[in-house]
Amino acid sequence: MVVGLAACGSKPAETKSAETTESAESGETAAPAEATGEKELKVQIGPNPETMDPALNSAVDGGNMLLEVSECLLIVDKDGQLQPGQAESWETSEDGLTWTFHLRDGLKWSDGSDFTAKDFEYSWKRVCDPEVAAPYAETVLGMVKGYDEAIEGNTDALAVTAQDDKTLVVELSNPCTYFGSLAAFATLSPVQQATVEANGDAWATSAETYISNGPFHITEWVPNSHITMSKNPYYWNADAIKLDKLTFALIEDSNAAYSAYQSGELLMIKDVPTEEIPSFEGREDYYVEPIIGTYYVSLNLNKEPFNIKEVRQALSLAIDRDYVAGTLMQGTYTAATSFMGPGWVDTDGSEFQANANGGKPYMDNSDFEANVEKAKQLLADAGYPNGEGLPQLTYSTNDTGYHKVVAEYLQQAWAEIGVDLKVETVEWASFTPMRRNGDYEISRNGWIGDYTDPSNMLELLYSTNGNNDGKYNNPEFDAAIDESRSTVDPEARSAALHKAEDIMMEDMACLPIAYYNDFWLQSDKITGAWHSPYGYWHFEYADIVE
Repeated sequence: MVVGLAACGSKPAETKSAETTESAESGETAAPAEATGEKELKVQIGPNPETMDPALNSAVDGGNMLLEVSECLLIVDKDGQLQPGQAESWETSEDGLTWTFHLRDGLKWSDGSDFTAKDFEYSWKRVCDPEVAAPYAETVLGMVKGYDEAIEGNTDALAVTAQDDKTLVVELSNPCTYFGSLAAFATLSPVQQATVEANGDAWATSAETYISNGPFHITEWVPNSHITMSKNPYYWNADAIKLDKLTFALIEDSNAAYSAYQSGELLMIKDVPTEEIPSFEGREDYYVEPIIGTYYVSLNLNKEPFNIKEVRQALSLAIDRDYVAGTLMQGTYTAATSFMGPGWVDTDGSEFQANANGGKPYMDNSDFEANVEKAKQLLADAGYPNGEGLPQLTYSTNDTGYHKVVAEYLQQAWAEIGVDLKVETVEWASFTPMRRNGDYEISRNGWIGDYTDPSNMLELLYSTNGNNDGKYNNPEFDAAIDESRSTVDPEARSAALHKAEDIMMEDMACLPIAYYNDFWLQSDKITGAWHSPYGYWHFEYADIVE
């Protein structure tokens, strides 16, 4: 897993200096160019993205595409280390409150116009604009001085300042040395002010108006078909980019993706038919790697009966997580025993999960029959003996991977305690907005870490967080998170984060099901690409060889 970065409240990060970021991954001979003279890599990582606006995206597939067309101040390399991106160097003050980024010489947008520190200032302040309603705003900028005023509408209050064309200064309210990870996070990618203001929300919906600053830029966008990105000649490291084009096939049907892979049309697919997985075992082009994240079920706590804790606890106990992960998911996932799974790093560098709940699992999966009996009792205690008095409940999911089979299992499992469940399948492009807006009762959900600090996932449940899909609101939980944000003592911060998980697990604020792994098919013709524990495939410096 990725090496953990220091948490808020620890000592300031060291100064970093630029080294040219080259791919240099393979010495193999490149494949002959096509008749057009272009080298194009075609892959599949998902269907139509909900959005390609960095401020609005909260999905992994959209984030993966953003990695290829946008570059933040910093980037994360294949070893999980921060490296220079648009900034060639950066430093923090002794008190950890001021971060200064120094941009490279001669940066350009994909349209050839000059790129300056002012572009980052505009983009970061835009994330705080309440009219934009960026779901990640609090997560990525909540520690910056002036955030509270900025999120109310005075975005100029945010202490992010372009001192000159090459220098960006950020002032924090309290030390947060994993802020470097945030400076490498897609939400804080730059957007071109003139383009956004001229086109409004539509700027991020077509190739003609999508101006970016990364290794590639979008040159063709056909919804339900593909997004083609071409090498950006104005990118600072363009000489190291080997591909002429990178095309993302927008396919939601895993069988269609697999057929395209088998025919050679696609050289990598993320969505493989789950029924084919047993036949993939032992194949050199089949990969399974752990990622930091949890597959869980969200309950809309603003709706009855989910506002009753005993109902939430009963629904959780009636799930056989070992069966779901081991049988339904064919061992590609791991049964969850807590919200925070493997890979999250505590303030002392140890595994956060190992230090949780006194070293004991929050959820005991060893005696499922006993759990079901307890679930029935809790439902009766809530006023619904054998489910009597409960209306039919609706579970919303999108239809890829294991989502549908898990939904059908929940129908059966919850029927055992008297719950009548209807399954509703929603197209991916509509699914995440529906969930974020609270237009559901029960929904499939999940989170893959953006960085290894536990706050990244725990803060999803903070009452004002834009990604709080279940609308969980517990003042005690919020107070624990507030303490973790403000303390400068690493031990106190760790204790506050663990307390937050204790509270949300006792409340069963959501229903953790399994810990994620990524599994995919990839041709050995692809070199120089890599997969991160954050669920992203990096094709920036990829090549195609024979």
